[in-house]
Amino acid sequence: MSVKPIRNQFADTMLEVGQEDESLVVIVGDISHFILQPFAEACPGRYYNIGICEPAMLSAAAGMSKMGMNPVVHTIAPFIIERSFEQIKLDFCYHKLSGNLITVGSVFDYANLGCTHHCYGDFALIKTLPRTQIVYPASAAEFDSLFRQAYDNEFLTLYRVPGTQHDVEFAPEDIVLGKGIKVREGKDLTVVTTGPHLRTALNAVDTLTAKGFDPEIIHLPTILPLDTELLGASISKTKRVIVIEEHMRKGGVGDDILRAFYDIDGLQYESLSIPDQFVTGYGTYQDLCASVDLTTEGLVARVTESFK
Repeated sequence: MSVKPIRNQFADTMLEVGQEDESLVVIVGDISHFILQPFAEACPGRYYNIGICEPAMLSAAAGMSKMGMNPVVHTIAPFIIERSFEQIKLDFCYHKLSGNLITVGSVFDYANLGCTHHCYGDFALIKTLPRTQIVYPASAAEFDSLFRQAYDNEFLTLYRVPGTQHDVEFAPEDIVLGKGIKVREGKDLTVVTTGPHLRTALNAVDTLTAKGFDPEIIHLPTILPLDTELLGASISKTKRVIVIEEHMRKGGVGDDILRAFYDIDGLQYESLSIPDQFVTGYGTYQDLCASVDLTTEGLVARVTESFK
């Protein structure tokens, strides 16, 4: 059975929601034209290609939000988050405006284009701004459900759309904004996953079990707000936690977990994330993940080295 790419689900969701809600407007930075043509045709006057002028795109979207629209701004992650950060900060957040930022190519999805097209710190940047949310859907169902829950609320919401999926199906009632999902019950190790690396963790279960661990796996489709209730219950039980995430260690989910649970007596913590350096190689998505140990083998090695 073929799996629908999340980017295609994005286009389908825009079409469906756009026909239900005339306040939805989509603004793109010269990408995804073909898949968004059904939306453009069904919702005339609500689809704009601003071109490769990303800061202007954010300012235009903020103006539409001020007029009562629900803008969706879509382009490649480093150009919308890093290049246009001042407009996100001042035009949206300073003026307490709501909207939606839908990015692609955040970390290694454009691996063949080099680090100019990488964005390792998008979550950290957005977390510095008030009235923001961060969603990391790694399946088509997660994107569709979480977008519908959040697109017209009072926050500016970042949706990081990855090119790789975890291929795990969740019941619709389990995909809730601000909530994590317990994927596997365990006793002595909490593995916290984000994005496609739920699959990385699941593939490591048999090996970890053979090495004497009983991992509990918590998956976080929502990064901000953090589900401290679910995480706290698990980490208080196991007293050992490792976070695997496609983000730089600084400002990632691991940092949030440390701040939230540093006072748990006897806590042991480890992070499997992008080190404090540019990943300058070229290759495939899998090649670059492997270069920083974001693999099943890397996860097993880090667990066995860190938790004796």
